[in-house]
Amino acid sequence: MKRISLLISALLLIAASVSAQSAAAPAGTVQGSGKTTPDVGTPDANLIGVDKAQQELKEISVSKFEDDGFWNGIMPRDDGFISLRRFEGSPADKKPLPGETAATIAESDKYVLGVKIQHLHRSQTTFEITPIRPLPIPGISKTISVWVVGRNVKHELFVIVDDRFGGRAKIPLGDLAFTGWKKLTAAIPPNIRQSDPRYASKQGIMVKGFLIETDPAETYGSYFIYFDDLRAVTDLFSENNRDADDMIDAW
Repeated sequence: MKRISLLISALLLIAASVSAQSAAAPAGTVQGSGKTTPDVGTPDANLIGVDKAQQELKEISVSKFEDDGFWNGIMPRDDGFISLRRFEGSPADKKPLPGETAATIAESDKYVLGVKIQHLHRSQTTFEITPIRPLPIPGISKTISVWVVGRNVKHELFVIVDDRFGGRAKIPLGDLAFTGWKKLTAAIPPNIRQSDPRYASKQGIMVKGFLIETDPAETYGSYFIYFDDLRAVTDLFSENNRDADDMIDAW
């Protein structure tokens, strides 16, 4: 009987010791290891907000279409004539970029680009507006947008881009069946190759221009279209975190 009492007392002492250790250790602590692991179903505060794929997304202006001499118009001569001209104006709903002030906007964003098409006959045709040199977008582009006056026709608008390795893509921005200014936006497809770990200095895309595919029912008389403020939302993490003493593979 005495042995049974001693055994019970020993078990009670062990249980009390384990309970005290558990109470002293914070939740999720592995005893004897000093390491903390999250309990099942409990979020770990140290991991909240941590993203392994770090990004620095920023909206930037690629071109404000201030200089009509920087753009060319291309159209088959058998189908019509194309001419470009700049006009004062701006979309009323356009929001300034972070850091822009009324003074900087008045100085650097006064004009829009106007394009006039004079059709010779009805046809399934195209016309292009291209810059005299490609417009590079730094970082890894996520979306691209442009303000357009479409004049309520069923033509289709595309933006033409090259990746850093020479691949070309035609990205649809949408149809032009609307009146007044409208911001047309497209996501950059993931199959467009914007980076390669072997070429750290070659990232992003280059805008080669805009392509309009016409609806034959709308190709008569004169057609007018206007452009303003080509923008992109791009990830600048690699650009902003490159070592100052890193070499540039551009030779």
